[in-house]
Amino acid sequence: MESDRKHVPRLRQLTNLERATSRKASESWQMFTIMAEFIDAAERLSEIRPAVSIFGSARVNADNPYYGIAVDIARRLSDEGFSVISGGGPGIMEAANRGAFDGKSPSVGLNIELPREQTSNAWQNISISFRHFFARKVAFVKYADAYVVLPGGFGTLDEFTEVLTLIQTGKTRRIPVILVGTSFWRGLLSWMREQMANNGMIDVHDLELIQVIDEPANVVDAIFSYYEARDIVPAEIEHPPHSFL
Repeated sequence: MESDRKHVPRLRQLTNLERATSRKASESWQMFTIMAEFIDAAERLSEIRPAVSIFGSARVNADNPYYGIAVDIARRLSDEGFSVISGGGPGIMEAANRGAFDGKSPSVGLNIELPREQTSNAWQNISISFRHFFARKVAFVKYADAYVVLPGGFGTLDEFTEVLTLIQTGKTRRIPVILVGTSFWRGLLSWMREQMANNGMIDVHDLELIQVIDEPANVVDAIFSYYEARDIVPAEIEHPPHSFL
């Protein structure tokens, strides 16, 4: 029976101690690079609020209707005093930065180093580069007072479900989460209702975290309407000791 047990080597048991020590040092050093990204984001973004994070596909061009809608939403938000945060790349990210850049408030790009698709756009008042996705994702949520999500791919879905999870589990405060593009999102929302809610995977009331709005002016109005009933500055109770943010 003793021979059937799994053998999990410890550092002192490794035959190539020099290689193991080098790997451990490399991983420890990587932790410092991650910390540096959090610190840089905090130093540069802590005073940009109120702010709205806008997401969407990197693969659409300026001829796509959603590009123009993103520009319009971002410009309206910027003129109303909201900094606009995007991923800093092409497509919807570019449109969001472009609209905000032409407005009155800062245009923020949280850029990520990728082998394809991600090239920084030119419409950023504040530009931060990340190597680590999760550090970038924290910045998207931590400094946002609302999420506006336009059609996109896996990355867009990742950000969308990330903020829903954080709100649902109480790891961050509730903020407006607005989907733009009824025809694009209809199937996903129906699936969430029919499969996730009806099978008890989520509570049906969790779907109330999401709004679907197509008109740019109505997106801005919905954000203002939400904060008419409460202060946009997070209350102390919204940052408990266990808070993700």
